[in-house]
Amino acid sequence: MSIKKRYLKRKGVCQVTFAVSKIEGEGSRSVHVVGEFNNWSTTATPMKRLHSGGFTTSLELRPGQRYQFRYLFDGHLWDNEKDADDFAETPFFDARNSVLDL
Repeated sequence: MSIKKRYLKRKGVCQVTFAVSKIEGEGSRSVHVVGEFNNWSTTATPMKRLHSGGFTTSLELRPGQRYQFRYLFDGHLWDNEKDADDFAETPFFDARNSVLDL
């Protein structure tokens, strides 16, 4: 998994590209990015399957913010972004959220 940030000064946003490699997404039919930027909706931000077998999506987010998020595979398996800027504890016993600092 990986994250790329590209600041678009004219728009005043940061384009964030989330990617899951073929190996990381192996056997998955769908992957969604779920976080504060989409009110933790499990369906609002699907990732597109690539010909290579991986998944990707891009979002335009406000700079100067800190966003918590996770990946959701096939609607039931949660995973974190290994390249996240930070990780945050959650009220759930076994879960931490990935953090994106813009």
